Amino acid sequence: MQDVLPMSAKASEPVAMTKKSAMSKKEQGHESIQVVEFVLGNEHFAIDLFDVKEVVEYTTITKLPNVPAYVRGIIDLRGEITMIVDLKHRLKITEKSNASLEASRIIVLDDKIATSKMGILVDDVTSVSTFEGHQVDYTSASVNKEDSAIIGIIKRMVKVKEKEKNELIIWIDLKQLLTDIEASV
Repeated sequence: MQDVLPMSAKASEPVAMTKKSAMSKKEQGHESIQVVEFVLGNEHFAIDLFDVKEVVEYTTITKLPNVPAYVRGIIDLRGEITMIVDLKHRLKITEKSNASLEASRIIVLDDKIATSKMGILVDDVTSVSTFEGHQVDYTSASVNKEDSAIIGIIKRMVKVKEKEKNELIIWIDLKQLLTDIEASV
């Protein structure tokens, strides 16, 4: 079962309450995870809810010279300079999205995740969801052992034309990706 929280809710308020309940469920053997779901190309991805500060609409990005290609540039977010990483480019996803660049979203990361203000550019943010531990497949997460950025594959049952099928969501470890990014910037 999945809970969807409105994107406008402040992450700090529900997180404090839900983190405690998630811990008590984990202690009881019923681990649950909370993630922000988003789209890159044609694939669904997720990152830990506690890694996210907010989601903002696309805005003009100022390009920086001499940075890796996946660093899109910087934006002024309410008076704070925020570096923007193109997650699709960083993960080498070549599929084009049906949405325009202006329909993209920037997921601003929590200060505890990155050493500087940082956001990731994604095609769309779909929801904030809660999944039970049994819905995550950790064993098939990383076929390539060098790619340790994939935590697991979340499986969710969805109805498509009166048939139920598994929808797969790739749960990525943002901390691992940022370690690589911050080392190269």
